[in-house]
Amino acid sequence: MTSPRYALVVDDHPVNRVLASRLLGKSGWIVAQAEDGAQALAWLEHNEADLVLLDISMPNLSGQDVCRRVRAAGLGGPNIRLIAYTAHAMPEECEQFLACGFDSILVKPISRDSLTTALAALGLGAATEAAS
Repeated sequence: MTSPRYALVVDDHPVNRVLASRLLGKSGWIVAQAEDGAQALAWLEHNEADLVLLDISMPNLSGQDVCRRVRAAGLGGPNIRLIAYTAHAMPEECEQFLACGFDSILVKPISRDSLTTALAALGLGAATEAAS
């Protein structure tokens, strides 16, 4: 059995949070949720995460702003991976996301396959498996 993996899903739309959280949960991740950037930063100040799935277009504090702050302050632990979770997928936008500190980009709407592929590319395959 491997050690548990922790994820934070940040999105201002509840349906998107639930979908991503369920997909991660079914793969064995322990998932927390935040509905905006401020909640995400507050959570990451007190918790470590292996993964943050971070919506780009949120009110008040964009995903890019959150990413920059996480990287600058070293929030969420030393091995944290940040995935931009967005409908914006133009090449110049993707370059901006990666330049501000994201490790990868996942285009909405997500599916089990697209999430699995993104996680595998970051070396974050399946999380825990139940002991037999």
